[in-house]
Amino acid sequence: MKFLVSIIILFFLQACTQKYKPIKTSSMENTEAKNNPYYSRTDTAKLNISNDEWKKILAPDLYAIAREAATERAFTGKYNEFDEIGEYYCAVCGNHLFRSTSKFSSSCGWPSFFEADKEGVYYVRDQSYGMDRVEVLCKRCDSHLGHVFDDGPKPTGLRYCMNSVSLEFVPDSHK
Repeated sequence: MKFLVSIIILFFLQACTQKYKPIKTSSMENTEAKNNPYYSRTDTAKLNISNDEWKKILAPDLYAIAREAATERAFTGKYNEFDEIGEYYCAVCGNHLFRSTSKFSSSCGWPSFFEADKEGVYYVRDQSYGMDRVEVLCKRCDSHLGHVFDDGPKPTGLRYCMNSVSLEFVPDSHK
């Protein structure tokens, strides 16, 4: 019986594990935006860029997560334990995703938000790994950001479990 319970627990923990081990970065500055002709925090036009083109532009860890739906390891992301006031944007294209006032400490190992910018994200049913989840993608560039679950705090009851690698933070002081 203990073995069966252990197997079930391991199965559920697999829900937010990664396929690829991303490169750990410590800087909050998005240096990739300098080499990305599609990056803009003001342009909201839908992008239709091939994965071959993105692979030439994006760092391997960002490409794996954003374009191949990989997941960074729990408790390793630069925004997991981060409480600055500002805005979160897509690290791939610069699209606005979250306000820091919707971020909360969920202790799940990834940055969590209870509300997303309705113009910034869209949702797709994800049945990979034998689970039924809701994937969150950037509305501008179709990049994978993470998943949303219905176990978050009020007022929405949602927990957007995001990959730090897919996010770029801009503090209010730099606007």
